[in-house]
Amino acid sequence: MISKNKLGIVFGALLGLSHLVWAAMVATGVAQWLMDWVFRLHFIQPPYIVTAFNLSYAVGLIVVTSSLGYLMGWLGAALWNWVHETSPDYRRPVAAAFQS
Repeated sequence: MISKNKLGIVFGALLGLSHLVWAAMVATGVAQWLMDWVFRLHFIQPPYIVTAFNLSYAVGLIVVTSSLGYLMGWLGAALWNWVHETSPDYRRPVAAAFQS
């Protein structure tokens, strides 16, 4: 059984951290170069322009993505637990064969 809260925290932290890094790249001026480079790697002419850093937008971005990450992790664990709770455990006979 997977802890819904723990998986939610892990997913929320990963999404929040990745967007914190993005906000830091915008603040330092690296984001436009990186985004242009990634588009060119995919043979796409860069169509987007990174705007000026705004602290309130950055905080909002991190809060929203962390919250959505938590929700996705929580739902993922709930779904995992539900599937494994309602399906037969096919390993049980094999594990019983190896016990003395």
